[in-house]
Amino acid sequence: MSTPNAPVPDVSSAESTFRRVNGVTLHTVVAGDPDDPLVVLLHGFPEFWYEWSEYVEPLVDAGYRVLVPDQRGYNRSEKPSGLDAYRISELSRDVRGLVATEDRERAQIIGHDWGAAVAWDLALRQPDAVDRLAIVNVPHPTVFERVLKSNPTQLRKSWYMFYFQLPRLPEFLSRRSEFEFMISAMEDGSRPGAFTSTDFGRYRAAWAEDGALTAMINWYRALLRRREKPPRERVESPTLVVWGERDQALVPELATKSLDYCEDGRLETFPDATHWVPHEYPDRVSALLLEHLES
Repeated sequence: MSTPNAPVPDVSSAESTFRRVNGVTLHTVVAGDPDDPLVVLLHGFPEFWYEWSEYVEPLVDAGYRVLVPDQRGYNRSEKPSGLDAYRISELSRDVRGLVATEDRERAQIIGHDWGAAVAWDLALRQPDAVDRLAIVNVPHPTVFERVLKSNPTQLRKSWYMFYFQLPRLPEFLSRRSEFEFMISAMEDGSRPGAFTSTDFGRYRAAWAEDGALTAMINWYRALLRRREKPPRERVESPTLVVWGERDQALVPELATKSLDYCEDGRLETFPDATHWVPHEYPDRVSALLLEHLES
């Protein structure tokens, strides 16, 4: 339980730790002065904490304390069984608990893909836990539900969500193909050079962790079978939405419509970027995030 399946960022204060939160143990990479303002970075599917490895140093250098967890079910974090464990309210409660391990009540929350879905839910379900919110390529939950029902293109693009509802078959085919489904989604759906062979070696190691694949897919199964709506629709925290417009899984209108649910929202688009914009433009995305956190 000691190796993180990727080297911790080259920051003197960075370390691999385990935090007990909300009934589960989360592997978490931490860095920065414990007294500095707190930032939590939430990865998406099918990644793990390593997604944000290039962002830790600039955040720490800018004066932030940074927590980057493997969310429950992923990589070295605990993998509870059953769909109830992966309800969105449990996932966002994990983040609130992680913030509490730093003796804080609030933090800056940044998320991409599923990490962004958890970030939206936390801001809607527990708004007092979020100072500023930064979202990368996932829409507000109300917007996604409405567009999924009204836009045939989005319904078609979301086919994989329904595929993941099948029992056991997605796991079986993924393992048999050495995780080719995830590799092709990342490599073929991103700009050339966004991922290296070293990156994919580290991702494969994380996906091969005992129980990880089923746990990761259970996020999708719980989304449809254990649906939960937050108690409000409007986000109070100042919100930055970063969006790669060539996202292969999400139509661009989701980004603009999400701002309608933010009291103080701002959209920054990357016309030639994809769903994987954090990897494609790490310097530009990092600059936008720092500008948002410091404004």
